[in-house]
Amino acid sequence: MPTNNNTSPSPDLSAIIEGLLTADIQFILVGGLAAVIQGAPVTTMDVDIVHQQSWDNISKLFSFLTSIEAVHRRPDDKIIPLKKEDLSGMGHILSSTRLGPLDVLAFIEQGKTFDDLISHTVDIPFRSHTLHVLDLKTLVELKKKSRAPKDRQRLDVLEETLKQLEE
Repeated sequence: MPTNNNTSPSPDLSAIIEGLLTADIQFILVGGLAAVIQGAPVTTMDVDIVHQQSWDNISKLFSFLTSIEAVHRRPDDKIIPLKKEDLSGMGHILSSTRLGPLDVLAFIEQGKTFDDLISHTVDIPFRSHTLHVLDLKTLVELKKKSRAPKDRQRLDVLEETLKQLEE
């Protein structure tokens, strides 16, 4: 059985983001890295994005994922390549790449898609690009309703960071 040696031993999350932006993929940065970029003192080891579900965007995203050798991330290390069709559904693609983990999400909490979230983003300059990041207020609102233990643990830190930003 092949093993998954695809994940970089030290993830380069900024290279993943830069690659997505350079490939002109429409996405919103969500999750822990979105919180970190807005000043929250949390740790994350992956990039979480919600992508626009147009066929053109899915094609660009699939090409980028192929270029960074993305495969499905699995606990048993079995190598399962991604298919373009995986990106057009309403599920989550948890992938390992040569740059590090990248989670490609069709939606986040409460079924919120790219179109639902884009008006709740802040635009952050990133290496001559503009990065759409889910705003901290929306992150907090969504995490309050989450049942995931990891989200509940981070909620106090996110709320405190938001409070400091609003002062």
